[in-house]
Amino acid sequence: MTDASFAPDTAPLEVLPRDISSYRQGNTGIDYVHRFESGRPGPHVLVNALTHGNEICGMVAATHLLDAGVRPKLGTLTVSFAHVEAYNAFDIERPYDNRQLVHNLNRIWSKAMLDGTEQSPELKRARELRPVLDAADYVLDIHSTRAPVQPFWVYPEFERNAGLALAIGNPLVHLVMPVGGAPGTGVTGYGRHGEPGVDGGAVVVECGQHFSQSAADLATDVTLRFLAHLGLTEPVASTVAKAPARRFRLLQVHMVKTEGFAFARPVLGFETFHKGELIAVDAGEEIRSPCDDCTIFMPTRAALVGREGVYLTVPL
Repeated sequence: MTDASFAPDTAPLEVLPRDISSYRQGNTGIDYVHRFESGRPGPHVLVNALTHGNEICGMVAATHLLDAGVRPKLGTLTVSFAHVEAYNAFDIERPYDNRQLVHNLNRIWSKAMLDGTEQSPELKRARELRPVLDAADYVLDIHSTRAPVQPFWVYPEFERNAGLALAIGNPLVHLVMPVGGAPGTGVTGYGRHGEPGVDGGAVVVECGQHFSQSAADLATDVTLRFLAHLGLTEPVASTVAKAPARRFRLLQVHMVKTEGFAFARPVLGFETFHKGELIAVDAGEEIRSPCDDCTIFMPTRAALVGREGVYLTVPL
C-alpha cells in the first residue's frame, strides 16, 4: 500500500475566504460574536461558524444572517465566528492547511482541557467562547468536508438531537455519535449539551466540500430552516423532496499512528466493507471491518499523525 490510497484533491475552489474584519466588533464583549434579543420568551439559539479555519461555508451562512439583518421574532439569536485566526491563515497555494493552528477546536471542550494550564490559540478562543456556549439552548455548528461527499448531520446520541435533525430535514444522512465514542469533546458535546435529560439540542451539519458553492448554499439554507423550526424566524419552504433519513452509528475511530497509514483501496467516504475486510493498515496494524455493511466516514486525505484516520459506522 502506498499514498496512492489517498485520492488527490481535485475539487475546484469555487468559494474562497473574504475579509470578515468588519464583523469583529460584536455586541457581547467577545470578538466576532453577535447577539440579538427579541424581548420575547423563546430559545437561545447559537449559529456557530468557522470551528475549523478552512470550512468557510459557515462564514457564508453567518455573514448572510448579519448582512440580511435577520432578527429573532422570539427568543435570542447569537452568531459566532469561532476560529478567525485560523481562517485568516488561509493560503490559496495550500488551501487545506489552515483547519487548525495547534489544537483541533472541535476536540478541546472538556472541563479538563478548558480549566487546564495548556495554552494554544484554540484553547484561548474556546475559553473566550465558553460563556457563549453556556448561554445557548440550541447549537448549530456548521462544518464542511475535504472530500466532495454528500452532506450529513453529526450529533451526540441523544433523542433530542435526532429529533431536531429529523425535523429540519435535509441533509438526509445522520452520523450518530455515542457519548464518549469519539476522541476529545466537541462543541456539541460541551457542558449540558453532552449530558442526558436536558432540553435543547446541539448538532453539526457537514455541508459538503470546503470550497464548493453547493456547501455554501446548503449552509445558508440549513441555518434558515434551523431558525425557522425553532420559531425564531418565519417558516422557510424546503426545495428538497421529503425522504427517509439514513442513519449511521459510530463504531470506532482509528487515529493515524504513523505516516505509513494507508487505505487498502482509494476511498472518499461512504464506502462499505464486509465483515473482516481490510480497510487500512498503520504501523503494521490491520484495520478491518468489524461487521457487514460497515460504512466509513471522513477518511483522512493525508496521513497526519495524531489526527483521525477513519470513522467506522454501521447503518441503523
